[in-house]
Amino acid sequence: MSTVKEQIVDFLEKCEDVRNCKFIMATTKIKDLLKSIANSAELYEIFDTVASKFDYVAAKERCLIDSDDAFGRSRIVLPDTRGDRLAFIFCLLVEIDRGDIQINYFLQKYYPKDGSYYASYHAFCDEIIGNLESIISGIFSQELSEPDPPKQIEEGGAPRLGAGGNALSEVNAICLLISRELDFISSCALSEDDKEAAGCILSSLTGAVRAADKELVNALVCGYNYFIMYTRQMSDSAQELFDAIGGFVSK
Repeated sequence: MSTVKEQIVDFLEKCEDVRNCKFIMATTKIKDLLKSIANSAELYEIFDTVASKFDYVAAKERCLIDSDDAFGRSRIVLPDTRGDRLAFIFCLLVEIDRGDIQINYFLQKYYPKDGSYYASYHAFCDEIIGNLESIISGIFSQELSEPDPPKQIEEGGAPRLGAGGNALSEVNAICLLISRELDFISSCALSEDDKEAAGCILSSLTGAVRAADKELVNALVCGYNYFIMYTRQMSDSAQELFDAIGGFVSK
C-alpha cells in the first residue's frame, strides 16, 4: 500500500502532467488527476470536506466574470479562502471532465491569448492547476518533507527495479513510457477520433498498471497493439513499453 507521501507526490505529478501535456490531451490528463484524488483516502477526505457544503452555482456567478465590465474581457476571480478556492477548482475540473464545460470554449472566453489555444491553455494551467498544486503542497508540507524509505540494493550496487520496496519505481517507469506514447500520438497525423481512442487506451493502461490489474493490462496492451497495426503509427519507444509491461505482468 502506498504511503501518504507517495499518494501526494502522485497527485502533484498528475498536476504537472496536466500542465505539460499537449492541449489535445488536456481532458485525459484532467481525468487522471481526478482519479488520483479518488485513489487517495487523505485527498478524497479533504476534497469531500471542502466541497460538501460549497455552493458551486453561487460561486460560479461570483468567480466567472463576463466581459460586460470595466476590464472589457471575461475572466476568472478565484475565491479568497483556501478551502473555497480548492472546492471551486475541484468542481470546475469535474465539470470539464464530465463534458458540462467545453474546454475549448472555456479557454477562448476566460483565457484569451492572441487567439492561441496553446497560450490560453497554459494561462489556465498557471492559475487553476498552479493554485491546486500550491494549496495541496502546503497542506501536506510535512509529509512531503519526510525522507524516502531506503532502496534495496543488489550486490553490484544497482537498485533492483520492481524488487520489494522498489515496485513503485517499476510502475513509474512504465507510466513514463506510456506518457511518451501519449505525446507521440498527439503529434501524429491522425484523426481526432483516432487520437482520442489511443488516449483512452493509454490512460486506462496507466490506471491498470498502477492498480496492478494484470488481466486488464494485458487486454489494453492487446488493444493498443491492434491500434498500431490499424493506423501504422508506431513510436520509437513502443517496443520498450511492450517489453516493460511484459516483465511487469509476468511477475
